[in-house]
Amino acid sequence: MALLTKSKYLIGLKCPKLLWITMNAKEQLPQIDQATEYKFKVGTLIGELATEWFADGVNVPTNDFIGNLDITQELLIKRKILFEAGFKSKLQKGDVYSRVDILVPVENNMWDIVEVKSGTSVKDENIDDVSFQRFCLEESGLKIRNCFLMHINNQYVKDGKNDVKELFVLSDITEHVSERIVGIEDTVDAMFDKINAQEEIQQKIGVFCNKPYDCQLKNKCWNFLPTENVFDLYRGGKKSFELFDNEILKISDIPTDTKLTAIQKIQKDCSLNENIHINEEKINKFLDELNYPLYFLDFETINPAIPKFDGMKPYQRIPFQFSLHIQEDKDSEPKHIPYLADNTDDPRPTFMKLLKESLGEQGDIIVYNASCEKGVFKECCEVLPEYKEWYEENIIPRVKDLLEPFRKFDYYNPNQNGSASIKAVLPALSDLSYDNMAISDGMGASNEFERVTYDPNVSKDENAEVRLALEEYCKQDTYAEIVIIEKLREIIK
Repeated sequence: MALLTKSKYLIGLKCPKLLWITMNAKEQLPQIDQATEYKFKVGTLIGELATEWFADGVNVPTNDFIGNLDITQELLIKRKILFEAGFKSKLQKGDVYSRVDILVPVENNMWDIVEVKSGTSVKDENIDDVSFQRFCLEESGLKIRNCFLMHINNQYVKDGKNDVKELFVLSDITEHVSERIVGIEDTVDAMFDKINAQEEIQQKIGVFCNKPYDCQLKNKCWNFLPTENVFDLYRGGKKSFELFDNEILKISDIPTDTKLTAIQKIQKDCSLNENIHINEEKINKFLDELNYPLYFLDFETINPAIPKFDGMKPYQRIPFQFSLHIQEDKDSEPKHIPYLADNTDDPRPTFMKLLKESLGEQGDIIVYNASCEKGVFKECCEVLPEYKEWYEENIIPRVKDLLEPFRKFDYYNPNQNGSASIKAVLPALSDLSYDNMAISDGMGASNEFERVTYDPNVSKDENAEVRLALEEYCKQDTYAEIVIIEKLREIIK
C-alpha cells in the first residue's frame, strides 16, 4: 500500500506528474548535488538549534522508521516535549505519515505543533506543510490545540553566542491551518489515485513549474520547447504563458497585434530576422566615458541563515572572495589580484583592507550588476565604519555597471535567450563560456565555500580542490568583463 509522506504531499500539491514519478519512477529524478546536500545539512542544523527554545525536550530517534513510530507512542504517554515524533495512519486508499519537528503537550490532553523553517516569514507552502501534519496527527488520535511556525528573525543581530529566543520567531498559524485543512482528506484521496495510476501522469507545463521553487523535472518537461521560445521573453511572466496557452511557442511567431515592451520588440525583431541588435550610439557613449586605469571587480558572498560573526544578521551577505583585474590602458595586459578567505574567521576586515590597498585613487571600477557590489560594500562599512568615508567618497563615484548596455538591450544577440546575465552575454560575444567549469555560478560558489570551510568532515584534498575551482570561477567573471568590453570596441569600430 502506498505511503504518502509530508514531502510527497507537498509535491502532489505542486504537480501530479512529479508526484507519480517520485513514487513510481525515481530513476527519472536528477541526482542531488553536493550543494543541495549541504543545504539539507544546514536545514538540519537550524532544526537542531531551534530545539534549544524548549527545555527538557526528548529526541525521538529517526534512524529506524518503525522504531521512531513505536518510541513516539511510548513517549506520548509521558507527556514530554518531543522532537521528530513520527505518526502513521491507515486510510482507505493508503497510509499517511509525518514527523513533527517539535510536539508540545498542553492542557486538556492536547498538543501544539511547532514546525521549524529556515525562512524569515510564513509562506503559503508552510501552511500546507503544517496542515498535513495536523491531519496525520489527528488521524492518529491526537488532539491538536494550536499550530506554530518557528522561523528566522531577519532583524536579529548576533552579539556573542546566538540567542535562540531572539534568532527565531514563533508565529501562530492555527487559524490558517484550520482553514486549509478543510477538505484535505479528499485531496489526499485524489493523490493516492494518481500515485496508483498504471501510467505516468501527463501534465501541461505552467506557472507551478517555477513556484514556490523550480521543479526537479523542469528540464525534462520543458525540453520540447524550441530555441528562442516565448519563455525567453525578457520579463515575459504572465504574457509568456498566455502566448503558450494560445499555442504560440516561438518568439518569431508572436502575432503583430500582441502588446510587447520595447525590449521584447527587439527580441522579436532579432528572432524574426536572425540578426543582432546593436545601438552603436549608446554603446559608444558607454565606452567613451570609461576612465583608465580600469579595475574589473567581482565579489562572491555567503549569506548563512545562522549568523556566524558578531554584528551580523541572518542571511546577511558576507564577502569571502574577490577577483580584481587592473588594466592601465586599452593596450596593456591586465594584472590580476585575487583574494579567497582561508579560515573560519570573519573575512570582512581582510577583504576590505586588501580592496582599499588595491583599488587605487582614480580610474573606473567595472562591475557586472553594481547593486550587488554596492550593497556588499555598504554592509561591510556598517560593521567596519572606518571604511565608510573611503567607500562613499572614493569608490561610489568610480563604479561603472557593465550590465547596463545589456539590461537596456543596447546589444542583444538571440543566443542570449532573453538574458542579460554575464553567463549569457560572454558566449554570445566570444568563444568563451562557463561550460564545463567545476563551479559555474554564484550560488554554487557560495554553497561550496561554506561547505568546505565550515564542514569539519571535508578532507584537505577536497578543500584544496574546491578552493582552486572557486579561484578559477571568480577570475573568469572579471576576465569576462575585460573580454566583453574588448568585443564591444571591436563591434563599433
